[in-house]
Amino acid sequence: MSTPTPIQFGKRDSKATIEEGLIFAPKFDEHGLIPCMALDAETGAPLMLAYMNAESLRLTIEIGEAVYYSRSRKELWHKGKTSGEIQRVEEMLTDCDQDAIVLKVTQMGGGCCHTKRPNCFYRRIPVGENFEGEVTMTKDA
Repeated sequence: MSTPTPIQFGKRDSKATIEEGLIFAPKFDEHGLIPCMALDAETGAPLMLAYMNAESLRLTIEIGEAVYYSRSRKELWHKGKTSGEIQRVEEMLTDCDQDAIVLKVTQMGGGCCHTKRPNCFYRRIPVGENFEGEVTMTKDA
């Protein structure tokens, strides 16, 4: 059995190629990172926002499970590897200029957030007519 060829990302050579072409050429920021939003594959609900570097993005594509880059620990973070709360990737999307990733995932285990909640977006910020002069958040259960 031969070793698989490592995943190579495309060159970011023209706006037309990036916006309309079918070559995946992700744009990493000055720190080598790209933001990645994880959504529940069934409901579309936001689960978490994390970052990926080129290596974690390649691993996510190869194994079909979310692998992020921890900015605080400065290391790869295979989501759920130790907690059992693995995110199985059902679909991966990128935006028009390929500088953000969306993962539609099936969340395995008890929850997504390190607070043991089902997602990391459990606080609401009042806007518009609900804003009453002070930004006070409310929490979901």
